[in-house]
Amino acid sequence: MPTLTRAEAVERASVVDVEEYHIDLDLTGSGDTFRSRVTVRFRARAGAATFLEFEPAEVASMTLNGVAVPAAASTGARLELTGLAEENELVVDALMRYSNDGEGLHRYTDPADGNTYLYQHLFINNAGRVLPAFDQPDLKAVFTVGVTAPEQWLVATNGTLVSRDGCRWRFAPTKRISTYLATLIAGPYHQVTSEHDGIPLALYVRSALAEHLDAQAPEIFELTRQSLDRFHEMFDIRYPFGHYQQAFAPEFNFGAMEYPGLVVFRDEMIPRSAVTDSDRERRANVIAHEMAHMWFGDLVTMAWWDDLWLNESFAEYLGSRVTAEATRFADAWTTFAMHRKAWGLRADQRPSTHPVAPSEVVDTEQALLNFDGISYAKGAAVLKQLVAWLGDKAFLAGLNEHFQAHAYGNATLADLLRALSEASGRDLSAWAEVWLRRAQVNTLRAEVTRDGANYAEVAVTQTAPADYPTLRPHRIGVGLYDRRADGGVVLRRRLEVELDASGRTVLAELAGQPAADLLLLNDGDLTYAKVRLDAESAAAVPLLLPRLDDSLARAVIWAATLDAVVDGERPVAELVALVLAALPVESEVAVVEDVLKATRGLVDRYASPETRPAALGLLAQAADRLLAAAPAGDSRQLAAARGLIGATVDTARLHGWLAGENVPDGLAVDADLRWLIIYRLAVLGVAGADVIDGELARDRSASGEQWAARCRAARPDPAAKEAAWTAIVRDASLSNRLAELTASGFWQPEQRELLEPYAERYFTEMPEMMRNRGGMSAEHIASVAYPSVMVSARTREFAATLLADRDLHQILRRVVEDSDDDMRRALLARG
Repeated sequence: MPTLTRAEAVERASVVDVEEYHIDLDLTGSGDTFRSRVTVRFRARAGAATFLEFEPAEVASMTLNGVAVPAAASTGARLELTGLAEENELVVDALMRYSNDGEGLHRYTDPADGNTYLYQHLFINNAGRVLPAFDQPDLKAVFTVGVTAPEQWLVATNGTLVSRDGCRWRFAPTKRISTYLATLIAGPYHQVTSEHDGIPLALYVRSALAEHLDAQAPEIFELTRQSLDRFHEMFDIRYPFGHYQQAFAPEFNFGAMEYPGLVVFRDEMIPRSAVTDSDRERRANVIAHEMAHMWFGDLVTMAWWDDLWLNESFAEYLGSRVTAEATRFADAWTTFAMHRKAWGLRADQRPSTHPVAPSEVVDTEQALLNFDGISYAKGAAVLKQLVAWLGDKAFLAGLNEHFQAHAYGNATLADLLRALSEASGRDLSAWAEVWLRRAQVNTLRAEVTRDGANYAEVAVTQTAPADYPTLRPHRIGVGLYDRRADGGVVLRRRLEVELDASGRTVLAELAGQPAADLLLLNDGDLTYAKVRLDAESAAAVPLLLPRLDDSLARAVIWAATLDAVVDGERPVAELVALVLAALPVESEVAVVEDVLKATRGLVDRYASPETRPAALGLLAQAADRLLAAAPAGDSRQLAAARGLIGATVDTARLHGWLAGENVPDGLAVDADLRWLIIYRLAVLGVAGADVIDGELARDRSASGEQWAARCRAARPDPAAKEAAWTAIVRDASLSNRLAELTASGFWQPEQRELLEPYAERYFTEMPEMMRNRGGMSAEHIASVAYPSVMVSARTREFAATLLADRDLHQILRRVVEDSDDDMRRALLARG
C-alpha cells in the first residue's frame, strides 16, 4: 500500500476539486490482469501540478486534455501531472493486476466448484490498484461504472443498474462519495432480492453457499428492515443511496465494509454449520453497524483520518444501540460490556495507545493502525456516556443538524461538537479534551470501611497511569446486592453517582447503612473505566455471581475479574476456579463464549508450563458441566462443546464424537464442529496429514480449505512446522485468509520445545513477510504469527533487538511493541 501524508493531502485538496470518475472495466481476460479504462474530470488551479495514485501493470495510453502524458509520469505508484487547466480531463487505458491480499480487485477461486469471484476493496489508499485516483477522503466525486464480464457472471456496484446487454453492465452515477467507498462485486454470485419502504434490497453470496443464504435470507432481511426503520426514526435524512445491497464475499479482510449502496461482509457470516445465538447477534450488530455508516462515513465523511472516530465510534455505538432497540437481541449492551469494551480497554493500555480523536495522523499507514479497539469500542463507550449526559433528544438533534450541514461532504471533530453544543446548550470543549483528545483509561476502586455490619465510609477513588495522568468526570451506577434467604441475589439499591476529577468521591448517603454482600461499581455499565471491587465484594463473587439475574451486572463483574487477572492483580488460578463455579449456570451465551475464550488465552500465557495442564483440565470440566446442563440444541450447548473441544485432552472422546458415538442429544457434529475436533486432535499429535487430507476430501469447500491449512500448521511435526512457516513468511502467492489461518494454527502451548527455534525466527524473518505483503493483510499475519505462547525473558530480548532497528516497518513495529507488552504482563503474572 503506498503512503499518502496528511501534508500532501492538504496541498492536493488546495489544488484540485474532483468532479467524476468514469470507469470502464473489462474482466473477461484469462490472465492475472484486467483492463481499466478511466476518465477523470476535475477542476484545478491553472498552471499547477498534482498527482494521482496509480499502480498499473501496463499502460496503453494516457492523455490530459487531449495531450499525451509521457510514460515516465507514472512511477512509484503515482501519476504526476503538470500544466493543469481550470477544467481537466484525464483519460487512461491500462492493465491492472488482480490481488490476493484482500485489497484492490481481489480474485478468488472457490475450491468447491472452480468458480471465480471478485470484489473491489480500495481502502485506505488502494484505489490506484484499480484506477488512477485522487485517493483521499475529502476529494469526493461521482462514480459512473461500466463492466464487461463473462456472460454467466453477476455484477453489482454502488450505483443502480441501468442496463445489461449480454456481457456488458452499465450503472447509474453515484452520489458524491470518497474513493475508498467505491466498490463492486463480480462473479457467478447467487442473488436474493426483496424491498422495504420503497428501498430495493438484495443479498449476494457465492454459488456454493446459495442454499445457506436462501435459508438465512428471511432473518437477514428482517434485521435490515428493523434497522432501517430505527435509523429513519432517529434521523431526518432517510437512507440516501438508493438500493441497499449486502454482499458476502470470500476472503474479505474486514468483518464488513460500509460501501454506500453495496455493503460487503466476510462470507463466514453466512454459516454453513450450526451457530449460537451470540453468533447471530454479532451478525445483527454488524448489519446495524454498517448501516449506521451510511450516515456516519458515507453521507458525511471525515475530512482526514484523524477523525476516524466520526466513522467508527458512531457506527460501533449505533450498531449496539439499534441492535438492542430494534431487533430480538435486546441484550446487545451486555455483549458490548463483555466483549467490545474489553477490546477497547486492552488496546488503550498498550504502548500504541492513542486518543479517540488524535490531533494528528501523519499518513495513511498510521491511519491503518488506528483501526483498533480505541477508535471503535472506546469511542462507542464514550459516546454512550455522552448521550446519558446530554439526553437523547439533544444528542439526536445535534446529529441531524450535522447531517444537514455536511451532507455529501466532509466534516471534522469541531463541526460535530459545534452541532451538539448548539443542540444541547452545553459547551463540550472540556468534555472533548479529556475524553477524546487524551489517551489511556482510569481505574475506579471501591474503598470501604465498616463499623460492624454497617458501612462507616464508602468512597470511590479514581487513578490514572503515571504517563497519562488525566482524571475525568464519570457518571456511574453503584449497585448494592444482597443474598436472599433462599439463596438468590437481590438488588437492594442502585445509586447514580457523579465522580469529579478530584480523585476521591465519598458516597455520604451510604454511611451508617447495612453493608451489602456485593458493592458493584459501574453497575449498568455507564462509564468507560476499569473497575476494581473492594475485598469483601470480591470474596463474595464466587457465591453471588451464579445467582445474579441481571446479565449486564454479571458482564461487568466478569469483565472486572478478567481485567484484574490481565493486570496481575488476581491469579489465573482464581479465575479458573470462578469459571468452574459460575459458568455452568450462566444463561447468557455471549458471556459463556467470551469467558471461555478469554480464560483459555490467559491460561495459555499466564499459567506456567507446570500448572497449565491442571488449569486447562478445570476449564474443560467447567465446559463439560455446562454441556451436561444446557438443554438439547441450546446455544449454550454448542458454546460449551466448542469450549470443551478446545481444552480437553480426552482424545478417545473426541474420536468418538467424530464417529457419532456418545454425542450429546441435540448437538450436531456438522462440518465445522468436525474440523474443530480434528484441529484439537492435530494439536495433540493424534491427527496426522492423512486425517486432515481425508477430511478435506470430505469437505472440498472454501471453509474446508481454510480449516485444513490451520490444522496442517498445528501438527507437532518438524516438517509440518517448517512448511507452515515458509508459507507464512515467503509465499506471496498464498491468499490473505490462507496465510492468516496458517499463522493462527502455528503456535501451540503444548509444543513449546518444538517451537523454540521459531521464536527467534519471527523477529529475524517477519520483516521479509512485510516486504511480500502490505496493508491489513500484513498486519493480521504479523499479529497472529507472533510467538505469544513462548512466554520468556528471552523472547522479550529478541523483541527488543528488532525494535532497535530504526528502519523497522511501522506496522510491524506496532505489532511487536504491543505483543511484547502483553508478554511483559504475562511474565509479571507468573512471577
